[in-house]
Formats: sequence, C-alpha cells, structure tokens
Amino acid sequence: MQGSLINSAIVVLSLLLVAFIFSFTTRQTHHGVPIEVTFPTLPEQPRLAVEIYEQKPVMDIEVEILNGCGIAGLASKVSDLLRDNKVDVVRSENADNFNYTQTMLILRNENLDDLNYVAKTLGLDPTEDPRVIHQPDESLNVDLTLILGMDFSSIKSIQMYLDN
Repeated sequence: MQGSLINSAIVVLSLLLVAFIFSFTTRQTHHGVPIEVTFPTLPEQPRLAVEIYEQKPVMDIEVEILNGCGIAGLASKVSDLLRDNKVDVVRSENADNFNYTQTMLILRNENLDDLNYVAKTLGLDPTEDPRVIHQPDESLNVDLTLILGMDFSSIKSIQMYLDN
C-alpha cells in the first residue's frame, strides 16, 4: 500500500511539473505585432571645420560681450550680430552689474584696426564717440570688450538686428 501511495504522489507531481513547464513556455513566446525600426539617414560625409570656415571666414578679432543692462539674452543676440560680421566672439556673459547706463566699446590692446572694424560694424565713430575708449588690459586675452548698457537701442545696427 505504501508503494502505491508513493507511485500516485510521483504521478501527481509529474503532472504538475508538466503543467508548469507548459505554462512557462507559453508565457515566453509572444505573437504580437511586429515593430519596425527605422534609423534617420546621415549625411554621406560630415563637413570639416575648414569647409565651414571657407563659407564664413572669421577675422582674427577676439571680442568679449558683457550684458550690463540686465535684458535676458541680449549679449547672445549681439554676439550673433558680430559673428555675422566675421568677428570672433570668445565670451558672452553678464557684466559685474546691470547698472551700466552707457554702452562701451573698450580696446584692450594697441590694435586700432580691430577697434575701427568693430566700431564701424556697430555704427560707432571710433574717433569721436565717447563710448569708444582705450583701456589696455592684456590679462583679459581679448582684443575688445563690448559692455551693453541701457542705451543699447540707440545703436542703430544693434536695434536693426534685434528687430529682425
């Protein structure tokens, strides 16, 4: 009797094991909707920096632009204006405060040609405009500093660029 009880238990456990294996395998196979993956097309060959430079060369004038009036994004927009005119804007950030009433273009070295080019790009007269000054500071590692004051809208080239 004891042998038949053990045989019956083995048969029942075997059936449970077969049912478990069947259940496990049916859960592992999926018959859902196929997913189609498409990748974006890439350009045939990436452009080299030389090609970009040849299309839009940059002069060897390094300028920093400081927002001294507190209008958000102004230094960045004026950076775009100068870059469109082939000037290398190396820094664009806030000034030490936002209380500048007057916009200033400051020559940081002795290169008057750079000053004349940027001043004329902005529509300023480098010889007569009091906003154009010479204040050497070689430690800044820039040729010019442009501080945007509250009167920035009086500079026609800046205002025209911002209106577009």
